[in-house]
Formats: sequence, structure tokens, C-alpha cells
Amino acid sequence: MKIFHCNLCRHIVFFENTVCESCRALLGFIPEEMRMHAFDPQQEASYTSAQSGAPVTWRYCDNHQHNTCNWLIQVPSETGLCLACELNRYIPNLSNEEDHEGWRELEFAKHRLVYSLLRLKLPIHSKIRRPQKGIAFDFIDPKKQLPAGAAGMTGHSQGQITVTLDEADPAKREGNRVAMNERYRTLLGHLRHEIGHYYWDLLIAPDNQKLQAFRALFGDEQRNYSEALSTHYRQGPTPNWRQHFISAYASSHPWEDWAETWAHYLHIMDILETAYCVGLATRPPKAEHQAALSCAVTTDPYLENDMRPLLNTAATLSLTLNSLNRSMGLQDLYPFILTETVKEKLIYIHRLLHPT
Repeated sequence: MKIFHCNLCRHIVFFENTVCESCRALLGFIPEEMRMHAFDPQQEASYTSAQSGAPVTWRYCDNHQHNTCNWLIQVPSETGLCLACELNRYIPNLSNEEDHEGWRELEFAKHRLVYSLLRLKLPIHSKIRRPQKGIAFDFIDPKKQLPAGAAGMTGHSQGQITVTLDEADPAKREGNRVAMNERYRTLLGHLRHEIGHYYWDLLIAPDNQKLQAFRALFGDEQRNYSEALSTHYRQGPTPNWRQHFISAYASSHPWEDWAETWAHYLHIMDILETAYCVGLATRPPKAEHQAALSCAVTTDPYLENDMRPLLNTAATLSLTLNSLNRSMGLQDLYPFILTETVKEKLIYIHRLLHPT
């Protein structure tokens, strides 16, 4: 993600910030302009921007009152919600403090997801506006009575993306990660994976040429999905899966291979954008380390047509980032190996989203 700053005092601010810690100005993200805007606390309800040519009045999304959103919307607004919050169908009971906090964490992750989708210029429509082909997020507690039409577990079905509140609890999420023998499990990772299923339905399924190209790399998605997952959970991943897949779960079925690879594509693009925005470059002083660890992120990955140099940079950069994490006793930031087969799949996704 890009690095943001307060346009009043130039202090660095984070994507989720609602107040500049330096000058105390209020902060709001404008998705139409992909930037943070700072304004005087006395103008909390709205401000007028002439950047687009004509004055436009903005105000906070209605979910700002719940401390879950800092995005700004144009006035007037049909729903009172920003682009990201309008995608919600079910949210937790806000009278429960623990559920409220879980929803807050889910929203922070979802807003980061939507930022990436905007940068990729992907279509983003809620089921409010497009009931058949839109997106709806259900953030639910599976231990309570499910709302009408809601699923009881994390997953995707025809644009309906469910993430359970258990995943917003760090202790429970870590327990699930260990139980599933996973290297990585985060809210943002879940959302990036599940939205991958949605874009497969939207971008690939209706186009026979794209579908054939997909099958050449990922396999035939017509293979029985339920049986494939049952076999995976009963017998474990495909032998030698590391040579061909980004994760063990990716080996279960072509749809899951796609969703896992899509999620990693978003991981890599976001890491590289951040590295580019801070001008990150590494050049070890010891000559014997320079070949393996030297790199410089000099281009915005979202503007690059060729994915392979980006992957080479990401692989080199991950060695440094993983080493930094280990210095703090943390798990590797990116604990995955990009084999040539996996790289080809990532390149396929990049070409799909960056047609020449």
C-alpha cells in the first residue's frame, strides 16, 4: 500500500488513521482520488474540494460513528455508506463489545482489500446495486442464530463472502492456523482468497478463451469440488505439492489453486507498492551477500506490464524482510517459495489484469 501523509502538516499517517497525531487534523480517505485528506476538526461534517474541477462536498461514511471506517463519501449519498462499507450485507451485533471489536478488525482488512481492487481497476459492485453479480460480505458469529441466507463458515458462494468472527480473534485464529498446519493465516489473507473466487466467476468463467488458458495452468475446474476437498482433508495434500502450488490447500482443486494464487498476487503487489513508496533498496556490504540480497524497488508495481521482474524483486526482498522479522522473534513475513510453476500462475493473473 502507498504511504500517506497529512496534507496540512506533512506528517506520515496510516491508512486507518482518523486523526493526524502531529497537528490533530481529522483524516479521511477519498477513494475517488486514492488519497488521505486532512481537514479542520470544526469541519467534521463536511468539507469542499475543488481538486476535480468543480467543488464537491464530502463527509464521513456512516460507519465512521462506529470507529470502523474513515472513508469519505460525496454529498448527497443514496446509502450514506462508502464503497467499501456498502459491500456489507450482515454485520455483528454492535451491542456486544467483543463482536464490535471483531467487526472493526474485519473492516480494517476489508478496506485494505478494496484499496487493492481499486488500484487494479477491477469492477467493485455491491449486491445492493447488482443483486446477481455484485459482492456481499457477511461477518457473522456462527455460534449464534444465522441470518437468512447466511453461511455458517468462512467461504464464498456467488459473490457472497462469509468470514466468521472467530477469525477476528487472534487467539482463535492462531489456533486454527496451527490446527490446519498453515504457514500464514490473517483476516486480510482470508478476504484476498475469497474475493479471488468472486473474480474467477466474473472474469474467467464467462470467457472461453480465458477459461482454456486457466485450465492449461491450474487444471480442469469441472473436477468434482466436494470430492476434491474431502480427499484433501482425508488424505492430505498432493505429493510434491511444493513444486507446483503456493500452498498445500492450493493443491486440493483448481478453484482453490486460483484463489490461493490470487491472494498471493495481492500480497506481493501490496508489499512491492509499499517498498516502492519508501524507496526501499538493499545492498549488503559483504560481497558474498550482494548477489542474493541486493535489490531496489524503483517502479510502482501496479503500473508495470511485466510481472517477472516484480517477482524476482519480491523474492529477493522477502529474504531481507524475513530476516528482519526473525530478529524480533517473529514468523517470516512471507514464508513461501515461488517455484517456476507458481510464478507462471502469478504472471497469468498479472496479464489478465494488465492486458497489453
